[in-house]
Amino acid sequence: MLFDWDGVVIDSSREHERAWELLAEERRLSLPEGHFKAGFGKKNETIIPDLGWAQDPGTIQELAERKEEHYRRLVVANGVGILPGATELLRSLKGLGIPRSVASSTPRANLDALFAATGLDSLFDAVVCGDDVSRGKPDPEIFLEASSRLGLRPGNSIVIEDAFAGIDAARRGGMKVVGVATTNPLEKLSGCDLAVASLSEVTPGMLRALLGK
Repeated sequence: MLFDWDGVVIDSSREHERAWELLAEERRLSLPEGHFKAGFGKKNETIIPDLGWAQDPGTIQELAERKEEHYRRLVVANGVGILPGATELLRSLKGLGIPRSVASSTPRANLDALFAATGLDSLFDAVVCGDDVSRGKPDPEIFLEASSRLGLRPGNSIVIEDAFAGIDAARRGGMKVVGVATTNPLEKLSGCDLAVASLSEVTPGMLRALLGK
């Protein structure tokens, strides 16, 4: 099972959106309406050029790192919530010996900070983040890498996602997809193999059924 992080396991969208706003204010850059949902799930190195903020790789990297510094400060100040059902599902899967990986575009430093705060790293067999791949979602590279680290074939893998870019990436990778309606309305997730309001609705048996087991 391949879990996206933000919006699937961790409720951190407010902190991420505020971090973009703080960076824009700090650098006197403009943010178009709807920018956050348009970029959600993608790597900063894709989002920043799409915003028209920079094209030079060095400047893009500097802005990306600064945005994440803002994000980590907000998380330390405000704390972070674990989304309903996430811990319970992960514990159930672990108890059954079903392999689990994080597969998220977020940088390693963010994950390390949140693992330290929540202890959720004990529930995963592998962690693949934006630092581990060269191409971000909707390219399937991150999911293919995560499934490989778990010793799974793509066709025997399930991705749990909230963002359209991640859902598209899973499809391109030949994987089943469970869509969680934390970022987008449930009716917009009709292209998923299973769409739920929260992970509280999901059981290991349901996931096995998606794979025909």
